[in-house]
Amino acid sequence: MSDVAVRPLPRPTLLSAPFWDACRRHQLTVQRCSACGTHVFVPRPFCPHCLGTDLQWVASTGEGAIVTYTVVWRAQTPAFTAPYVVAVVRLSEGFEMMTNIVGCAPQQVAIGAAVRVHFVDESDEISLPCFELSNGASRP
Repeated sequence: MSDVAVRPLPRPTLLSAPFWDACRRHQLTVQRCSACGTHVFVPRPFCPHCLGTDLQWVASTGEGAIVTYTVVWRAQTPAFTAPYVVAVVRLSEGFEMMTNIVGCAPQQVAIGAAVRVHFVDESDEISLPCFELSNGASRP
């Protein structure tokens, strides 16, 4: 048995498998309600806005802005290297995701900063949708 700590990875379900399959292909997808047009994240069997059950998987631009964030200075397990940034990102389609901001120092992260998806391949089966800063631009 290895002494190296392994990062906990998501376990796709029947409902979330299309999301994780797309992530593995480095594509960010989201459910969209056919009845009202609401983008739905996290994957659900019905729309939380109108309760419609006809949800289709559609491509996301993968672009958004940081709504809020925190810097973790002391990792909870050896599987993570501190410091790292945990953030909520609002995508251009209007849905929000909790994620990590990668590719920059924590001091460069700011609320409102424009970001774009950046996939981190954790295994042959799982690629995580993280985000990186977009050329220092900000969104209102």
